[in-house]
Amino acid sequence: MPKGYWIARVDIRDPERYKDYVAAAKPAFERFGAKFLARGGAHEVAEAPGRARNVVIEFESLAAAHDCYHSPEYQRAAAIRQTVADGEIVLVEGS
Repeated sequence: MPKGYWIARVDIRDPERYKDYVAAAKPAFERFGAKFLARGGAHEVAEAPGRARNVVIEFESLAAAHDCYHSPEYQRAAAIRQTVADGEIVLVEGS
């Protein structure tokens, strides 16, 4: 079965409150077996506008990635993130 991934690109407006999002999201990531492949770190913008923080998270399947994102645990965390950061998250099936 192909893996599923979240690709997140984020500009954080309030670093202190963003810590609250990270703590709130942890139970969802643990529940759905998230594996962080890239979490911030050095990056190069090759095309288009970039964001300051880039994250790639692996899940067992696209269904697991979807279920994690739409879970009540993650949606509580997302409500925090949306008040302290700008960005986008895309769910992608791997090969």
